[in-house]
Amino acid sequence: MIQIDQLTEKTLANLFDHTQLHADARRADFEKLCAESRQYGFKMVAINPGPVALCKQLLAGTDVHVGAAIGFPLGQTSLASKLFETRQSIQDGADEIDYVIDIGAVKDQRFDFTREEMRRMVDVCREANVICKVIFENCYLTKDEIRKVAEIALEERPDFIKTSTGFGTSGASVEDVMLMKSVVGDAVKVKAAGGIRSWETCRAMIQAGAERIGTSSSLKILEEFRNWKAQ
Repeated sequence: MIQIDQLTEKTLANLFDHTQLHADARRADFEKLCAESRQYGFKMVAINPGPVALCKQLLAGTDVHVGAAIGFPLGQTSLASKLFETRQSIQDGADEIDYVIDIGAVKDQRFDFTREEMRRMVDVCREANVICKVIFENCYLTKDEIRKVAEIALEERPDFIKTSTGFGTSGASVEDVMLMKSVVGDAVKVKAAGGIRSWETCRAMIQAGAERIGTSSSLKILEEFRNWKAQ
């Protein structure tokens, strides 16, 4: 568990996946995203697969990872499509993969498919030494379904399980982070994403067990953190 009182501005920034996933994002938006990530030392830029090569070039010589969102944001593409998209993103320079599960399969209790999808995605990432994150999109799942997918993750061992895309009906909740963490313990990390726009919310997610934060409000949260530390 990350200790809030031991966080510095630098270590907090290194928890952030700095995010630009909008459909109308232009080259200038990605240049800004990468410049901010370089300046503040964010862990990763979270982007769609198209601009992966561009962001990899813009971040050359830094420790900032490039992360590709796969099957995003609905999860309703075939496993073959997700695997192709993953391999192409890795070829273009992605260091991390965040993929959306087939939510409908979970709702239909086709957990063998969920397990197979996760296994295949993890295997592709492992072969390339790339971090794999599994997006549940909890707003569409019951607590029992969240628990079941987390149990599958405990078997298949992606690097992270993640609450949300940020494009669903709601984002991360403290309750869901705690539930996911209670299942996977220290074997798999938890990423909280969606609706995290303040230091207060970010702090609550970290205290609940999140070890990575997905947000497009990284700079605002850092500013609020500075003010909080100065009190």
